[in-house]
Amino acid sequence: MSHYSEQFLKQNPLAVLGVLRDLQKGDVPLRISWASSQFISKILDASPDALIIDLGSQEQENRAALRAENISVMAETQGAKVEFVLPRLEPSVFQGLPAFTSSLPANLWFIQRREYFRISAPLHPAYFCKAKMPNKKEIRFRLFDLSLGGMGALLDTPKPDGLVEGMRFSQIELDMGGFGRFWFDAQLIAISERKVVDGKNETITTPRLSFRFLNVGPAAERELQRIIFSLEREARERANKVL
Repeated sequence: MSHYSEQFLKQNPLAVLGVLRDLQKGDVPLRISWASSQFISKILDASPDALIIDLGSQEQENRAALRAENISVMAETQGAKVEFVLPRLEPSVFQGLPAFTSSLPANLWFIQRREYFRISAPLHPAYFCKAKMPNKKEIRFRLFDLSLGGMGALLDTPKPDGLVEGMRFSQIELDMGGFGRFWFDAQLIAISERKVVDGKNETITTPRLSFRFLNVGPAAERELQRIIFSLEREARERANKVL
């Protein structure tokens, strides 16, 4: 993790604890990863004495986590990215239920940034969105990439008349297949073109739309983060199959 500037490194125990407690209060998803696997979790409690983390959904991954060392933990909120390393996880009980415990990390990276991590959407299955223009005409587009801050999309038809940068949309429907359907207010911040050369060496030009999400609440943000983590995991699994 040393590829970040030292200005983002928090080493004061009170500062580290403050960041962890903010993650706990926000119920922010954590990606817990080590050499052989990963799972999604959350912080149940953070005190000067211990960090309590929820179990993952798969028993096999939970058992593997107890054998792992140098466990990477990453969380992403709308305002910042947090990363730290835990030497080990130990079995514990929190409020009568099994959990993981660890000492607090000696330091953590807290990277405040303007840009959000973006994950490219898979071509198959494609995820589609629907929005209504001011004249009530419905437009349909394909999800291209996704972040906590917004999304990129591709039109399969020419750009509709009246579609202009700066336009705001109420309750765009994002159909994520098995992940469910979501509705977001968004602003169209850019219209551009995506050019791809096909198998016949012909250039295919597709209108590309860039949206910024508006008024995303904590619950919707958590769902977005889980989807982004899942898409990232699927992309890594596809890449490993190719290798």
